[in-house]
Amino acid sequence: MAILGSIVKSAIELKHALTTDLLNPYARQKAQLLQLIKAAAPTSFGLYYGFRNIAEEEDPVAAFQKQVPIFDYERMHNMWWQRQQKQPDITWPGQPAYFALSSGTTGKESKRIPVTREMLESIRSVGLAQAESLARFDLPPELFEKEILMLGSSAKLQQHPNGHLEGEISGINTNNIPNWFGGFYRPGLEIASIDNWDERVGAIAEAAPQWDIGALAGIPSWVQLMLKAIIERHQLSSIHDIWPGLSVYATGGVAFEPYRKSLEKLFSRPLIYLDTYLASEGFFAYNARPGTMNMQLAVDHGIFYEFIPFDERGFDETGALLDSPQVFTLREVEPGQEYALLISTPAGAWRYLIGDCITFTDLEALEIRITGRTKYFLNVVGSQLSEEKLNAAVRHLEQQAGLSINEFAVAAVEDEAGQFAHQWVLGTDAGQQELSAILDRFLKDSNKNYAVARSKALQEVRVQALPNDTLYHWLESRKKKGGQVKMPRVMKAEDMQDLLDFARP
Repeated sequence: MAILGSIVKSAIELKHALTTDLLNPYARQKAQLLQLIKAAAPTSFGLYYGFRNIAEEEDPVAAFQKQVPIFDYERMHNMWWQRQQKQPDITWPGQPAYFALSSGTTGKESKRIPVTREMLESIRSVGLAQAESLARFDLPPELFEKEILMLGSSAKLQQHPNGHLEGEISGINTNNIPNWFGGFYRPGLEIASIDNWDERVGAIAEAAPQWDIGALAGIPSWVQLMLKAIIERHQLSSIHDIWPGLSVYATGGVAFEPYRKSLEKLFSRPLIYLDTYLASEGFFAYNARPGTMNMQLAVDHGIFYEFIPFDERGFDETGALLDSPQVFTLREVEPGQEYALLISTPAGAWRYLIGDCITFTDLEALEIRITGRTKYFLNVVGSQLSEEKLNAAVRHLEQQAGLSINEFAVAAVEDEAGQFAHQWVLGTDAGQQELSAILDRFLKDSNKNYAVARSKALQEVRVQALPNDTLYHWLESRKKKGGQVKMPRVMKAEDMQDLLDFARP
């Protein structure tokens, strides 16, 4: 019997039983905001926006919203974070020891997001809350004695001339794994620090028989490639041949469903899937109960949230933020409405438009799902297609054509005569069929704006089916391979042309 595992499982169950559910999540959110603005009151940002006065207001949330503007990355970086790299006490007390480089999906220079000691503590706190939620799942005691393989970007951080260390957030987190967790973490810091993605995966595949993995964590596209490499290296029929106790997979970063079928071909028995919402700016939500992939918003771990309706109340017809959008707090949101997320954090992000859209699926349980990115909004000729609508169209196409599509991208392209078309690329190893008509019909039926656009300026829908490996090789050619990197769903026309040129034999 797994004695240690039984003890650990019992401790988790006891901690979960003693944890009181949040009876008033808005009150907790208000408390989080007060803690944040009091801590940052002496900083340049806090002095400029009068944080001490805000904290003394009868309604500090309303005062905060009135006094502090909304920031996107460019505005925050240019006004504040650029100085934060060189000077202390700019948007948060002290000077960050780390800056997270956003993974990005284009050729642009990476963003630098401050990561403070308090932010790392917030991430750890949410991670522990997710671990405690495992008490709700029917997990064998043996699982709590096994190792966890976490696949991220390289843990080798770079020293910036300004003195801080920088790398992607998964690498920063790896360098700050608590000592007590080090014995369970795989592949270990040495392998995780290998820069080259293929070499790192090769080292993981070589060492895999030495490990007893019970849980996986990572973005599904890259986890899938890693598992294939291990299976091929050791001539296995499934990954369970080498890790028979593998029971849990914590996914995140992208929608999981497009990868479910292809991943399950690599397993010989079902896994428990847990979704997570971990970004460069913080850990915001996690799957807290069985039977759903929806995630519980982390309202009590140092982060304050606001929500902008992703419709005419918050954004114009091109998807750009209005000058004076409506902004809601947790007590004002409605289920089923799509919102762009604003965060204020202990890393000195204030009313920061992170770029993700979410919707609440259960207000009582504080459960959300990510619906897409604000920038993944295709509306060049009035089609008004959000990422959620694009995802739904691809899932419909899979069902109708009997395909498995892991990746896709679409762009609005213009020919020499000024005629517009939607150019799709679908990542599938199946042969190309009459796919454009299926996509076109579904979007016309489900989106009246798209139907109107197709009757006027949007002349054509084109589809190019490409092997997934071709898409990943294209990302690699743009130095965007592995770890946290994601395939963009909506591309600029020039990026789409670059991909199509790359794919030509």
